[in-house]
Amino acid sequence: MTLDVISVNFWQIVISLLNLTIMFLILKKFLFKPVKNMIAKRQSEVDAQYENAASAEKNAMESKAMWEEKLASAKDEADTIIKSASESAARRGDEIVAEAKDKAEGILRQAQNQAELEKKKAYDSIKKDIADVSTLLSEKMLEREIKTDDHRKLIDSFINNIGDGDDGNK
Repeated sequence: MTLDVISVNFWQIVISLLNLTIMFLILKKFLFKPVKNMIAKRQSEVDAQYENAASAEKNAMESKAMWEEKLASAKDEADTIIKSASESAARRGDEIVAEAKDKAEGILRQAQNQAELEKKKAYDSIKKDIADVSTLLSEKMLEREIKTDDHRKLIDSFINNIGDGDDGNK
């Protein structure tokens, strides 16, 4: 009797193994495949997220390179515009200086011409005054008696003075 308690019942082991196999097949059918499918689906979602992240990073790098290129192009264009504006301003400044110089030279020429005209007018006026004075002097001399020699000396002196005035003014 004591062996009955410790003994191994063969049919009980077979039934337990059969129960275990049935339980395994049921779990495999209803639990293992869905869990495996869920893990596979989850793995594919994670892989898709990694691919999306890699794609987004690649796009970001391409966009960054494109914007850096555009920025460099914009800087070059700005430098070109600034250089062009500087050259244009320098040219315009030179033109303004040249125009001012031309105007100043014109004004100077006009002033010189005006001075020359005034000088000629003054010279003509002086000549007229001298002629008037000489006429007046001649009248006065004729009124007085003068010797012929004195008269000649006076006229020669007067003519010489007129000649000296012509040489100094021309």
